[in-house]
Amino acid sequence: MKISKLVGRREKETPSGASLKSHILMLRAGYIKQIGAGIFSFLPPAQRVSLKLQKIIREEMDAVGGQEVLFPVVMTKELWDMSGRYSSIKSEMIRFKDRNNHDMLLGMTHEEAAVHMMMNTVTSPEGLPCMIYQIQTKFRDEARPRGGLIRAREFTMKDAYSFHLSQEDLESYYKKVFDAYVRIYKRMGFKNFVAVEGDNGVMGGKVSHEFMAVTPAGEDSLIICPNCHYSSNSEVAVSVKEENDHTAVGEMQEVFTGNAHTIEEICAFLETDAKHTAKAVCYKTAEGGRLVVAFLRGDCDVNESKLSKLVRSELEFVDVEQYGLYAGNIGLTNLQVPEDAQVFYDVSLKGLENFVSGANKKDFHVKNISMSRDFADVEFVDISLVKEGEKCVHCGHKLTLTRGIEIGNIFQLGTRYTKTMGMKINMPDGTVKEPIMGCYGVGVSRSLESIIEEKADDKGIVWPMTIAPWQVHFCPIRIDDENVATVSEEFYKKMENAGIEVLYDDRNVSAGVKLTDSELMGVPLRVVISPKTMANSQAEVTIRESGEKLFIPINDLISELKMMIEDEIHEIEKDL
Repeated sequence: MKISKLVGRREKETPSGASLKSHILMLRAGYIKQIGAGIFSFLPPAQRVSLKLQKIIREEMDAVGGQEVLFPVVMTKELWDMSGRYSSIKSEMIRFKDRNNHDMLLGMTHEEAAVHMMMNTVTSPEGLPCMIYQIQTKFRDEARPRGGLIRAREFTMKDAYSFHLSQEDLESYYKKVFDAYVRIYKRMGFKNFVAVEGDNGVMGGKVSHEFMAVTPAGEDSLIICPNCHYSSNSEVAVSVKEENDHTAVGEMQEVFTGNAHTIEEICAFLETDAKHTAKAVCYKTAEGGRLVVAFLRGDCDVNESKLSKLVRSELEFVDVEQYGLYAGNIGLTNLQVPEDAQVFYDVSLKGLENFVSGANKKDFHVKNISMSRDFADVEFVDISLVKEGEKCVHCGHKLTLTRGIEIGNIFQLGTRYTKTMGMKINMPDGTVKEPIMGCYGVGVSRSLESIIEEKADDKGIVWPMTIAPWQVHFCPIRIDDENVATVSEEFYKKMENAGIEVLYDDRNVSAGVKLTDSELMGVPLRVVISPKTMANSQAEVTIRESGEKLFIPINDLISELKMMIEDEIHEIEKDL
């Protein structure tokens, strides 16, 4: 490809509205162009990378028996009514009416379409297990799109769906896909990724793992044990809390605390610490509007994901005054709530003695509460976030907190969709079974930007050889020199004939512009010839990732480049 003909342009300035390094670099390097909030066009370089990512994914999915299909982007309301998700998924799903006034939607995931495809298509045990997959455009109306492709509204994703007759068969296949995902991300060039226990969210099911690119730019908080390698998304992570000190129990005492409402204010007013307080966090359920009160130790924070699962509903902000409660003074003693309210006590309260909580009375708190004495019959649940430094439930080592970008996920869905949609398999004994499903997603466009986030330096993008848009960026200097121009055209054709993917900078611009653009675009190898190098019968080859420069005899250039390309690919894939 000659850069003079390449669609797109390179920019020096940081584009407005972009904050993540990867987003900025893709805009500046001419990889993507924004149409609207969270909606982007892929220019040729980005599309070339995307197709290489897809090639790796296809090869690994085919290797575990996957069959590629293609589902429609637009689906009918009736299909999603079969699973119940047409009404349960809120504003992130785009709904519209066609010209016949028929309710339609844009696909943000395709479980329903997968079951629909398999229903009355596979009806006997001989057809299972089976896995179908697609690479497709999806649309999710994110409330706060950010970071370019990291949280886009329209995105490219590989989603796969497997069908099994037994849980054991699903678990066996799930492990194969898990291993395939490890190979996928290694082949893409990721060094810093981890599989963590995940939250199934709207997908359903009980067992799931999220594949995370570990980076400070990530939105997700990850809990990792450096000793036994336990890892989990903070939404579902568990830990051993610091044990309460079991101090001697005094008599409960109501005390005036006035305008002190927050844990910090209460601790300062009563000269205690947060570990000797209990706080209440209140919500209402999105389904039914029931009051939810969560009590936990004052130094802990509520995990809304865990709490949502317990109440089987999303949670919303609530004005507690409508229930006769006083914000900042809600406590365990004398709590009066509606009959349908749900009250939960976090495990952090277990064994807590001589602590402070609200008095459920304006301007007052209660001292010297004892869980063992005053609330002996309470059932404790885990509804608090795991914090760095808490102990691992598996080995007791201190946990660490890091951040990550979700680049893939896998779920054991069970029969949630096959049961509600009525998919049946006729067994030889005359009975019928509902197949058990697995679901497996890879964020193609997210992976593209996430690898930039991991690899980029202060000069620009750094692509791994396996997914780079081109393998060689050919930058002749002084293209106006007739000899340089003639030799450049000759070597450009030789590279193409040798099967080398080459981006040829044929512009008559300064060396500074060419070299800066090559560093910005991130192609793994840069070849420079100039009157000076040609005088020595050499070409200058720079390895983008390390910056190492090699001077190669010009007659050996093609063979040396092919060897370097093969070596870099081998280095990435050597441990597969």
